[in-house]
Amino acid sequence: MREILYKQAINEALDEEMSRDDNVILFGEDVGVYGNPFGVTLGLLDKYGPERVLDTPISEAAIAGTAVGSAITGMRPVAEIMFNDFITIAMDQIVNQAAKMRYMFGGKIRVPLVIRTQIGGGVSAAAQHSQSLEAWLFHVPGLKIIMPSTPYDVKGLLKTAIRDDNPVICIEHKLLYNIKSQVPKGEYKINLGVAEVKREGKDVTIIATSLMVHKALNAAEILEKKGISAEVVDPRSLVPMDYDTIISSVKKTGRAIVINEACKRGSISGEIASVIMEKAFEYLDAPVIRIGAKDVPIPFSRVLEQEVLPDERNIIEAIKEII
Repeated sequence: MREILYKQAINEALDEEMSRDDNVILFGEDVGVYGNPFGVTLGLLDKYGPERVLDTPISEAAIAGTAVGSAITGMRPVAEIMFNDFITIAMDQIVNQAAKMRYMFGGKIRVPLVIRTQIGGGVSAAAQHSQSLEAWLFHVPGLKIIMPSTPYDVKGLLKTAIRDDNPVICIEHKLLYNIKSQVPKGEYKINLGVAEVKREGKDVTIIATSLMVHKALNAAEILEKKGISAEVVDPRSLVPMDYDTIISSVKKTGRAIVINEACKRGSISGEIASVIMEKAFEYLDAPVIRIGAKDVPIPFSRVLEQEVLPDERNIIEAIKEII
């Protein structure tokens, strides 16, 4: 099977869905001529024209508001908000409009929109361009959230999200855009709410999201040489969350580590850990451990940034602590 980049997988998903359905439109800052800061949308403007691929003003509120308005009037917009740090400017449109309109109108309208946004540090982009704010959106009923970690996952999940009749937030880590993995050429989709066991193990379960999946897999390789078998579970979508797969894994291993890149305080790791405690307490041989970034703004300094963000070393230390 061929291997392609994460950003190419996104581009293919957008291309295939725009070709399949004329109601799918794409807009955001620099998504047209420039092809997005990471080259994700290159070529789509030339293929589909400026009526379906639109460069917007620098106004996240306008981007999200346009997405809601076009969605409820028959389109299937895919809007990009460049960096999730700036999704804060569009919270009213996303949280109070997109997430609630179908419910408040008794299901008489649909809100089939996707908002793509980027998270994460690791590139010295400093405090205002390096956050992971998925917990803010995770807290809001009415929003679906996907967080793909591989090219295969992002293509399949994004295609499903575009065809969903509800608002979906697609969260992409900026350091994933240039990773490669196998992606089939043919049509496929991945259902939301289906986790994947990325690596089988028997001694400890690592539940990881986005870039941290790769950190967890690296740590598991190192631990294997020390005689510790780690299972890595990737939820892939946060809402809906496949707790059955997570709980099944924890029951098998008896130990759980939950890791995501967001600062530890108030992160989604707390919710996952609490569900494990509620549903698998009697199977645990040790307390659930959460790993996240330190509770400080992300520094610009590369050395300080590496100290703040979680990595393989943190995972290995945590697992040694509970085994």
